[in-house]
Amino acid sequence: MKLNPKAFGLACGSIWGALMALMTIINLIPMFGGYAGEMLLVFAGIYPGYTISWFGVLIGAIYGFIDAFIGGWLFVWVYNKFDKE
Repeated sequence: MKLNPKAFGLACGSIWGALMALMTIINLIPMFGGYAGEMLLVFAGIYPGYTISWFGVLIGAIYGFIDAFIGGWLFVWVYNKFDKE
């Protein structure tokens, strides 16, 4: 069964972009401060310009979408290459 790389990439990108934004927002709420903070600091080292801030919510969502879109697209592209129908 062939899969659609663009659709899979959009699905992965949408989910990861939303999760990056949500994790950043949750980390900014004082009651939940520190939730996923260590992981977000790793992402700050990977994604240039990303910080744990309100502006970082937007930057993280954009980077997360692009990163997961490319990863999802490549995954399905490779899957389709190995699929012998």
